Amino acid sequence: MIRLSTLPLLLSIALPAIAQPPAPTSILPPAASPATPPAVLPPPIIVPPPVPIPPLSPAQEAWANDWLQKGAEQGLMARARATGPLTGQALITALVDRAKALGTGRVDSADFLNVWALRPTPVDPRPALARAVAEDRLPQWAAGLTPPYAGYDGLRKGLATYERIRDKGGWPMLSADSSPDAVRKRIAIEDPAVTPAEPLSDVLQRAQRRYGLNPTGLLDARTLKELNVPVDERIGAIMANMERWRWMPRTLPVNRVQVNIAAAVLTVFEGDQPVKSMRAVTGSPDNQTPMLSSNIHSIVVNPPWNVPASIAKRELWPKGRATLIRQGYKIVGTPGGGERIVQPAGPNSALGRLKFDFDNPFAVYLHDTPSRGKFSSYDRLASHGCIRLEKPVPLAELMVAADPNLAGKVQELIDTGKTQRVSLPSQVAVYLLYWTAFASANGTMNFRSDPYGWDKLLASKIEASSRRLDPTAAPSPALASKD
Repeated sequence: MIRLSTLPLLLSIALPAIAQPPAPTSILPPAASPATPPAVLPPPIIVPPPVPIPPLSPAQEAWANDWLQKGAEQGLMARARATGPLTGQALITALVDRAKALGTGRVDSADFLNVWALRPTPVDPRPALARAVAEDRLPQWAAGLTPPYAGYDGLRKGLATYERIRDKGGWPMLSADSSPDAVRKRIAIEDPAVTPAEPLSDVLQRAQRRYGLNPTGLLDARTLKELNVPVDERIGAIMANMERWRWMPRTLPVNRVQVNIAAAVLTVFEGDQPVKSMRAVTGSPDNQTPMLSSNIHSIVVNPPWNVPASIAKRELWPKGRATLIRQGYKIVGTPGGGERIVQPAGPNSALGRLKFDFDNPFAVYLHDTPSRGKFSSYDRLASHGCIRLEKPVPLAELMVAADPNLAGKVQELIDTGKTQRVSLPSQVAVYLLYWTAFASANGTMNFRSDPYGWDKLLASKIEASSRRLDPTAAPSPALASKD
């Protein structure tokens, strides 16, 4: 049985200023008039002064300067440079800035793409820093700043490994004519489990699984391309994924649905443990699935498809009205005198038999599909932005299991052919995330391609923000030229 909680929605309200018209002028002498009542103004917004931070002792200053030099270990910049020790207010400012970077990300959310809708909650680190200085607990304070997730810690360790590889010269480029020994040595740089006696096909299969490729055991073009990705790009991908972890809330619902957009995989967590996983189809590079968090509140059984205007204009209207009607679409009038296209519910509906609804500004959702062939592919970024599901019925059964009137009856509802909305007994937290680098349980790094180009963009933003805000940051040779 799955019991899932909701996430709060943050609303902001802007009040427009009201302009007063100018007073009328007159050539007559002023007459007595009642006193104008004073304007009623809203109470002033009182911004409390920043929490004062006590001066650091010499020992605390020495520790703080050493800690600031270790920002590269957390993926906040690709390299650090030696700087003179900071003191006084300059040191406190640097500590506050570093705490914000570790707590909510180095890149300001104002610089996010619109589709990066997973926004961190702002946190003021000054009160906790003030207590840590007063109680002489700076190391403990610093240890609590980073995301408390094994996924983040695995990336941190992976970053150190790949930086060591970079500092030793990286890896050689391979070609289709490279010798088996050269291929084995190249893979062993990333995979310490490789042995001289292991069949090369097994070595290649393990590498292909780490890259999310079809494990053929052959050095095909896709595998060769992944093996030839420069080590600096792998470091940039790790940095970008560490930053995304910093955007996550410090406490996740223990029961939730997560979609890895880049890997096109959906995972259900129950009690904070993965209990079900399935393949998905996510947005193509031209129709990116947004990163966001929300709550699944209902399931539409046998849903019709109200074709979005953009898809209708680009893909359906060019076919002609007669063709659309012949294919089963309906053309419906709109209040403004226009027309829209609707695909009725049924076995051929693009939404299949189930649609999982959650509030978001992008009109995306999880849904079934009659086109099942893509699920057997290793290239599954092909939707218009929504997430198609390999096993929607078992997922729906998990979500309604707590309702005795619905448990075990999802297929019965489908078989009626009737379109109906089913409210869930408890809303289900859903996260659409973009993970292109993550560590296995044994610490080996896994990578997925960067289909949307978000890794390079985010890594360059991290570098730019670090150079602008962090006195210990220095540009990365690989990324500085890409700003």
